[in-house]
Amino acid sequence: MTYPQAALLFPLDAFYTEAGLALPPVEQVKGSDIPEPCRLLLVHDTDMTPTQEAFHGERIHLRVLARRRDGDAFSRQVVLTLNGTARPVEFGAIVIHLEHFPPAAREEVLEGRRPLGTILHDHRIAHQSRPLSFIRVTSDRIMNEALHLPESQALYGRRNVIRDGDGNELANIIEILPPTEERRGT
Repeated sequence: MTYPQAALLFPLDAFYTEAGLALPPVEQVKGSDIPEPCRLLLVHDTDMTPTQEAFHGERIHLRVLARRRDGDAFSRQVVLTLNGTARPVEFGAIVIHLEHFPPAAREEVLEGRRPLGTILHDHRIAHQSRPLSFIRVTSDRIMNEALHLPESQALYGRRNVIRDGDGNELANIIEILPPTEERRGT
């Protein structure tokens, strides 16, 4: 399916709109057109947190840049960082549908200290990731600052939806990776 530009960056687009910023140039690409190792990190149907942890050989931490809540929809703009170096390994945004989470997991989501993938795993919430599209985006000032990039460049990412065992939408996510040179984990 082909998406319009704003939809390719959903839910990040809402944070840009709130800040009065134009969206960066983005285009939909085929998963097979994403260069390695980004393809390894993006083109799969599993959570990004454990995928990133396996690739880098370190735990992943969450840094929340912005958040908002509208009823049971909790949105946040985030950076995922490595435990040992605090190096950013992902920038993005997520809308989490709190009504489908048990109370303890819901509270952890709202605390904003751990990535959603870690919370889903630790609370044994059955779920499945389903990438909706893959993208190439030209990084802008926001992305460059979040990912510690010196200049604008082409980055790859995916739009992903996570559903529970009953088919309820748990989260809608845009996940954008910095340039990744080599496999760090075992």
